[in-house]
Amino acid sequence: MRITRVLGAALLALGLAAGPAAADSSPSPSASADGDAPTQAGTSFRTATEIEQGQQATASGSTGDYLYWSFPADTGQRPTVKATVKLPGTHGAETWQLDVYDGLRRRQACQYGAQTRTAAQGAASVELACVLRTVRGWSEPWANDPLPGTYYVRLTVVDLAAADLGQPVNAEVRVDSKDIGGAAAVDGSLGKPLVPGIAAKSSQGGSKEAVLSSFGQDDGWSSGWWSDRWVWTGIGGILAALAGIGGYALTRGSGRPSRVPPGA
Repeated sequence: MRITRVLGAALLALGLAAGPAAADSSPSPSASADGDAPTQAGTSFRTATEIEQGQQATASGSTGDYLYWSFPADTGQRPTVKATVKLPGTHGAETWQLDVYDGLRRRQACQYGAQTRTAAQGAASVELACVLRTVRGWSEPWANDPLPGTYYVRLTVVDLAAADLGQPVNAEVRVDSKDIGGAAAVDGSLGKPLVPGIAAKSSQGGSKEAVLSSFGQDDGWSSGWWSDRWVWTGIGGILAALAGIGGYALTRGSGRPSRVPPGA
């Protein structure tokens, strides 16, 4: 009976502790309808238009243009980039591609998603998507793991007929993230996020300092040391202790065996 009460209390603590962890893994909220989303795109890494996660940015361009946007991503997030290209009424078959680069301009692989798609002749639009790997807090210098900082989105056509070059198109881009949390957490942390300098300013000593990008995470980069790994580690310790107590209670017996003489 005592063991049953102890296990019941442990299961109750497990449910209470798992609640916040489950909430941390929920998808990020959809973007605000504040009307502040950008309506143009950059033409290079340096002129990439900054967008926040959850915003749906739009831009007008021509087939053959390179369209660039940038967005911030922090530790524990798994960004999903989606793009829709609205094509002109008359065109041949066209192949469009969506690429994502990190703050060091290293091309990031997509876990899944239609990163390259071909629009059939006369199709009204083409949709592309790229689900990145979970952003890590730390990585080896030689690795190509996604790290916290700025990410670049590049949208362009990679194959089309010469007669279709220069035709007007409209593009929509949206970035959302799912907070993976401790399921993908690693030990260690990055000293500074990979946010490149976009300009330079002179300090009092005469040296030049980089002016970092004007946007970032609302609660700071890699905010705090807390992770839901602590919750599950604590739960595992409690369950291990209860298992030890239960095993001891089941195997210790009722005391001195009756077959042993009192004087022995």
